[in-house]
Amino acid sequence: MGLIEEIERRRTFAVISHPDAGKTTLTEKLLLFGGAIHIAGAVKSNKIKKTATSDWMEIEKQRGISVATSVMGFDYNGYKINILDTPGHQDFAEDTFRTLTAVDSVIIVVDVAKGVEAQTRKLMNVCRMRNTPVIVFVNKLDRLGNDPFDLLDEIESELNIKVRPLSWPINQGDRFKGVYNIFQHKLDLYTPNKQVVTESVAFDDVNSPELESYIGEEDASKLREDLELVEGVYPEFDVERYLAGEVAPVFFGSALNNFGVKELLDCFVQIAPSPRPVQTQERLVKPEEEAFSGFVFKIHANMDPNHRSCIAFVKVCSGKFERNVNYKHVRHNKMLKFSSPTAFMAQKKETVDEAFPGDIVGLPDNGGTFKIGDTLTGGEVMHFKGLPSFSPEMFKYIENDDPMKTKQLNKGIEQLMDEGVAQLFTNQFNGRKIIGTVGQLQFEVIQYRLLHEYNAQCRWEPIGLYKACWIESDDAEALEMFKKRKYQYMAVDKDGRDVFLADSRYILDMAQSDFPKIRFHFSSEF
Repeated sequence: MGLIEEIERRRTFAVISHPDAGKTTLTEKLLLFGGAIHIAGAVKSNKIKKTATSDWMEIEKQRGISVATSVMGFDYNGYKINILDTPGHQDFAEDTFRTLTAVDSVIIVVDVAKGVEAQTRKLMNVCRMRNTPVIVFVNKLDRLGNDPFDLLDEIESELNIKVRPLSWPINQGDRFKGVYNIFQHKLDLYTPNKQVVTESVAFDDVNSPELESYIGEEDASKLREDLELVEGVYPEFDVERYLAGEVAPVFFGSALNNFGVKELLDCFVQIAPSPRPVQTQERLVKPEEEAFSGFVFKIHANMDPNHRSCIAFVKVCSGKFERNVNYKHVRHNKMLKFSSPTAFMAQKKETVDEAFPGDIVGLPDNGGTFKIGDTLTGGEVMHFKGLPSFSPEMFKYIENDDPMKTKQLNKGIEQLMDEGVAQLFTNQFNGRKIIGTVGQLQFEVIQYRLLHEYNAQCRWEPIGLYKACWIESDDAEALEMFKKRKYQYMAVDKDGRDVFLADSRYILDMAQSDFPKIRFHFSSEF
């Protein structure tokens, strides 16, 4: 198969939502239909000791939440599908934001009872900035929830995007009968006791009296009314508008009960975009170009606890990536070759000989070769953009709780910071290390992983800080003067860049007005 054919059959997307909307469950069921796994792990069930495939870290199994983005690839109906399951919890939003730079489209999961929640809104803003095509899956229809029309209005106003239902629910909760698949003109009937789609009936004409025999008189007339309203209110589904990120197709179902997921997947592979061109600082890179290029969007330490291995996740943007071929690491300006690049099925990985645009390749990184945002190419110098670290909102001193394990602690901090889960600042006044995160849960995860993966114990000590901002100036004298005046509040990040630690909003505002020649940045990309 040629390069163009390989690109055409790739579908790389992320599943995003607020915590508990059913995102990981949906991912599991997509894998199940793709034949990638044979038993789905019930994420919350204690009876089934098998946990979700995408939640493989020990702390994820204990908490029943996702704390790191997982990558899973499988084949389905001739398409190669790459799913990135992201953490829903807002404390891990930064991991999710970066993941969205590596996908071509997104599926948003919305809970029928809770509607659109805060975290979903934030993530949608990132999709909108990049014009990423979005499909909405309304989940948990086997429970009572909002009226479908009210929910669609809410999605339109909250997520600021037009919607077009491509399936429609027949009742909900205990009386849920199934969905009418508008996209494929068929009736999918739901049988709660077996938890499977029992039958799909081709149904071009919903006005046929046959409908009553399947779903009863009351539901049949309600379905006809609803569908008439859908056709009247929402314009015809236009694939081009979906690809431009202007309209979101909506599907209804229950991921836990395998219902509506296959319909979503069948439509998705038909309409979702194959890998798209990616903007670099120098030029637009098209996937069909002969020369290989890709960027690191995530680094994960200790995927295999037996070997202290770091893995850099590379999104292939153009050309073909091949094993044992020399590629240019642009930041280090040196050629590297990789003898054991891997493809993922969550934690399980297998060595690959080649990968195409849209694929995610794991490169072993034991010597700290890679940082998030690094570019690999066939030789050309270019820099992919849009992988910032944001200014953290919470800060704590990290202290060694076991002086015998200093080496392990330092190694652990270094590797975990390279993942981008949190940021390390070294205070220049007292030399103490400060960890900055976007949420409280991050501190627990870091402490847990240092202990269980590096055998190092840390403790946290409070520090009162408002914001960390990167500073720069074209006037070296002004910069030096600022650093002298603010000596107590100065730190460096892990790349040695100057960071100003403001302990209150007032101090930051005063610094900005007193030092007009200094530029203050709230994200590391400047």
